[in-house]
Amino acid sequence: MLTRLLNDLGRAVARGVQQEISARGRGSTHRRPRTGHRTSTPAGAYPGDYLGPLAAVYAPTADGRPDPGEVCWAWIPFEENHERGKDRPALIIGQDGPWLLGLPLTSKDHDRDERSEAAAGRHWMDIGSGAWDTSGRPSEARLDRIVRLSPATVRREGAALDRVTFDEVIEAAGRLR
Repeated sequence: MLTRLLNDLGRAVARGVQQEISARGRGSTHRRPRTGHRTSTPAGAYPGDYLGPLAAVYAPTADGRPDPGEVCWAWIPFEENHERGKDRPALIIGQDGPWLLGLPLTSKDHDRDERSEAAAGRHWMDIGSGAWDTSGRPSEARLDRIVRLSPATVRREGAALDRVTFDEVIEAAGRLR
């Protein structure tokens, strides 16, 4: 298992180096996201969850950069304290200025506690499983919370969500706004 992890890590590093070399060759100013696990962000850095109109786009591109329609891993601030958070997957749905917009994902099954979640204002939708979860666990998207993500906090592209499921998620999220 350790050998597999090291091989996967080596391939990921090689891909990242190759993408950076390619980007520099094209004159890109895009900086690769920093890696690592963070539990806090500098005070005042997070402007708060996105509350504006939902104008989602579907534009996944297999280029190693986070795009709408892709599930990426990023530092997601906690609702009750934006200075703290957790590294988790998010479905990228658009952009707000320099910020990416995302719906947090979880592998926890909220079907069993749907009533209590809804009573607390939290609404979830099953989106199935994908390459973003190495264990192959099914995921749920949180429909009522759109987080702003700094591209610098996005640590890896997980996988593109299929267009039909993406559109269903956006439609369901739109009904809650």
